[in-house]
Amino acid sequence: MTDQDRSDAAAKHRDTEEEVQEAHRPDALLLHEIIRAEGEDELRRTAVALTLSAFAAGLTMGFSLIVPGVLKSHLPDAPWAELVTSVGYSIGFLIVVLGRQQLFTENTVTPILPLLHQRTWLNLSRVARLWGIVLGANIVATFAIAYALAETDAFKPEVRAAFAEISHHAVEGPFLTTLIKAVFAGWLIALMVWILPATGSAAPFIILLMTSLVSMCGLTHIVAGSINAFYLVVTGAIGPAEYVWRFFLPTLIGNVLGGVTLVSVLNYGQVAPEVEERGAPTR
Repeated sequence: MTDQDRSDAAAKHRDTEEEVQEAHRPDALLLHEIIRAEGEDELRRTAVALTLSAFAAGLTMGFSLIVPGVLKSHLPDAPWAELVTSVGYSIGFLIVVLGRQQLFTENTVTPILPLLHQRTWLNLSRVARLWGIVLGANIVATFAIAYALAETDAFKPEVRAAFAEISHHAVEGPFLTTLIKAVFAGWLIALMVWILPATGSAAPFIILLMTSLVSMCGLTHIVAGSINAFYLVVTGAIGPAEYVWRFFLPTLIGNVLGGVTLVSVLNYGQVAPEVEERGAPTR
């Protein structure tokens, strides 16, 4: 074999390796590093930027009540109709996630990874700051959109009746049942965030699939469900205390447990040895 032949063969081998690497799905460490980098960026954002983004997300999540309500008002009372309205529930999430707005349950993953890498009081305070701003702005915005839906004539009476019927599901269970449902919801949303970097152009489908499962399974989400619960508060169906004790507290605790424990910590654990091997700080 001549030198030219060897050179051509080596070049072909390199090209083949590059093609394999491009076609191969990202491994757990790569996904981890992508999400950790996103978390670092979020932790560096100003309070004003976080507040505006989170407020926008809370308003946008109103479509997770609007679209199912409109669909329900036009569909017959049949078992399959709930499957259709579950897809409508995903619209708010789809806009928020693709629009890169700040949603609290996404933040049970992204800023937690930098904290697990460097477990310091400074990083813990940065995560607490991010959570406080995002959750607060999300909830204020959900009240604003719920008030607009309940107190204006933007939608027909039959649609508003559908809003009320859908909303009652958010507060119908006891504390422990709501908490358990919230754990599963937080788990699903955090898993969605974890796998999105590997999905490429299929990202909208993954968002629709994962979030429609939250509705289909009757699970509880702190932001989407707050719109439902606040709708009932504004219309007088429940009181503010019922919102806090029957929905807000159990759902918040469950979403955090599901996202942080079942996704962030466990998925970090599987790559921690590789991270330490590369010399990245973990303490």
